[in-house]
Amino acid sequence: METETIIEVKDLVKQFGGFIANDHLNFSVKTGEIFGFLGANGAGKTTAIRILCGLSAPTSGSVIVAGIDASRYPEQVKKSIGYMCQRFSLYEDLTVFENIRLYGGVYGMSLKDIRIKSDELLKRLGIDDLRDRLIGSVPLGWRQKLAFSVAIFHQPKIVFLDEPTGGVDPITRRQFWDLIYEAGRAGITVFVTTHYMDEAEYCDRVCILSEGKIQAMGNPVELKKSFGVKSMDEVFVKVARNV
Repeated sequence: METETIIEVKDLVKQFGGFIANDHLNFSVKTGEIFGFLGANGAGKTTAIRILCGLSAPTSGSVIVAGIDASRYPEQVKKSIGYMCQRFSLYEDLTVFENIRLYGGVYGMSLKDIRIKSDELLKRLGIDDLRDRLIGSVPLGWRQKLAFSVAIFHQPKIVFLDEPTGGVDPITRRQFWDLIYEAGRAGITVFVTTHYMDEAEYCDRVCILSEGKIQAMGNPVELKKSFGVKSMDEVFVKVARNV
């Protein structure tokens, strides 16, 4: 049985004055897929992800997310997704639990459900003892993991992760990807942007952007074979050089 399409993008253009950040992007994402949106800084990844999340309007084109037109009904899109931005999305002057309670309320959860699920979450992550610690005093790796867990706290259909592993060490990055796999097994579609090409190996399928345009798309094995190389780093180099 064919998997349902949960994101459909057709001829997406985003222009700022004379600068075209997204140049006629066309792609789709299947339900439950871990979809990597890759490219160097400035390639147009964050601009596109903000449009998909209903945070910015496209200049032209069609963007359907979870069956909703993101440009016409951005508030409805926001109710169906989770989002974690690259500059870290938790409040440093609130405690761990206060952050969870805040975002649970934003997502429309009852206080009873928030308390029950937060206890489960903290135990699963093994950080019960950090419950009343200010986020600003929690190590970066744990903050990143907690931010991701909060982004899917309300069990959204899709979670958008904008360069979530920036600034953390390789071990923490791998542990973070374990959380992504766990979310995927739970049926959540994961749309992740990154400029770490080794993380492309962890995705079901990847889309590589350069200068606002899609230059390559497919699963990592197919792309490496197509470009005649052994790593996604080498694929990216060939794409960047238009080889």
